[in-house]
Amino acid sequence: MAAAPADDPAVLVDFYRTMLLVRRFEEKVGQMYGMGLIGGFCHLYIGQEAVVVGMDAAIRTDDAVITSYRCHAHALVRGVPPAAIMAELTGRGAGVSKGKGGSMHMFDIERGFYGGHGIVGAQVPLGAGIAFAQKYQRRDNVTLVFFGEGAANQGQVYETFNMASLWKLPVIFVIENNQYAMGTAVRRAKAGTELCHRGEAFGIHGVQVDGMDVVAVHEASRGLVARVRDGEGPMLVEMQTYRYRGHSMSDPVKYRTRDEVQKVRERQDPIEQLRARVAGGGTIAGAELKVHALVLQKNPGGGCGSSRAEPSTMRR
Repeated sequence: MAAAPADDPAVLVDFYRTMLLVRRFEEKVGQMYGMGLIGGFCHLYIGQEAVVVGMDAAIRTDDAVITSYRCHAHALVRGVPPAAIMAELTGRGAGVSKGKGGSMHMFDIERGFYGGHGIVGAQVPLGAGIAFAQKYQRRDNVTLVFFGEGAANQGQVYETFNMASLWKLPVIFVIENNQYAMGTAVRRAKAGTELCHRGEAFGIHGVQVDGMDVVAVHEASRGLVARVRDGEGPMLVEMQTYRYRGHSMSDPVKYRTRDEVQKVRERQDPIEQLRARVAGGGTIAGAELKVHALVLQKNPGGGCGSSRAEPSTMRR
């Protein structure tokens, strides 16, 4: 498992580089979509980088990840080469799913990435099924199931909570609360308690984490993963995050103001927060940040087209 970020500047630099890779890759995807080189639906992850980077660093390469249609970043941090993802987005045979899945349905089972699912909430019961298989086969593994705050209102989510708790499955349910379910603000669609408490009726422990702080995400994830791996059963975490772009590339984003987005960028941006933290520490790591930024600015693939896009210090 990765070293505690607060004690190891090298790990913080790895986090920075990986989040920057995701950001630059998604920016390039948005540009190519606007040029008509990518078709169909396309959902970008810009602003939410800390969630998937911090959580993925807390699990092993043989663990499993499953998510929704906003899946490019999850594939990247699982180690899918950027070139293979871009080929998938452009419908080429060299794509990770041979060009047949596109933006919303890409898979790489060898790397423990089970998609990419277009039906809202569908990945939740599927993820529980993966966790069931892990337990049935007596494997020492964990499954991360990512879904949004909008999907948290789906009935199948709670049916899954019930089964996962009954069978004490090794699964962590991750609500990526980016504040808007398509164009509906979470405050207009959520009744009752905070989303992190939605599993309590089923005996599922839940926590809420600042999803714009990669260190907070990673430290909370390490604890949850350890408990699940020790056989305590499913856990739930609500990551409070924010997406800068619309729900999809076709979203005109008329439900919020530009000022709102700009304030989040200025005060909470996950990459800038980490950069300031590392640079302020007065270590050599601060200089490394500029190098990574320059490299990725020129090449969003980051030189990882033929190898795993993951720093060695982030895995055990």
